[in-house]
Formats: sequence, structure tokens, C-alpha cells
Amino acid sequence: MPAVHRDEDPRVCGAITVVTNQSSVYANGLLIAVHGDPNSHGAGGLIAHSKDVYVEGLKVVNHTPDLAVADLLVVLLHNSPNTAGGSPDVSVGDPD
Repeated sequence: MPAVHRDEDPRVCGAITVVTNQSSVYANGLLIAVHGDPNSHGAGGLIAHSKDVYVEGLKVVNHTPDLAVADLLVVLLHNSPNTAGGSPDVSVGDPD
């Protein structure tokens, strides 16, 4: 199973994830990322692909890598600021 993606985990564009859509579930002391969470460049909402794993009603993001919509820096690497890392020891879900 793939690693769970969390607040402050990296994106391929050099940004980090900023968990804003849930506030109650953690892995390794960091909030678990869920569908729609943005990145530190602004926007870049994550597109969760885990099956049947939800936090506060939203799909959990794992590093398969999961995809994301363009962020506000809109340059080549920022058009799809996908996940670039996750927890070293917490795994979750399977990709769809």
C-alpha cells in the first residue's frame, strides 16, 4: 500500500501540502491530506485516489503519486503539482 500524504509533505513542484479540509486525523504528528487540500504556492488542490478511505467525509490522499490541479504559479511543473512524498511508516488505501 502507498504512503499516506500529510500536511507539509512535498509536491513535485517544490511546494508543500497545506491541509485545510480536515482537522482531526494525524499520521506521525501531521494532519493527513484529503481531497482538495491546496499547496503552499496557492491552489493546487489534491485529487484523492484512495479507495474507501475517508477522513471527515473526504477521500484520503496517498502518495501513489496522487495528482493535483494547477497551482497559482502556473508554470510547467506547477500545472500538475502532484504528491512527491508521504509518511515513512503509515500506508493507506489502494489507488482506484
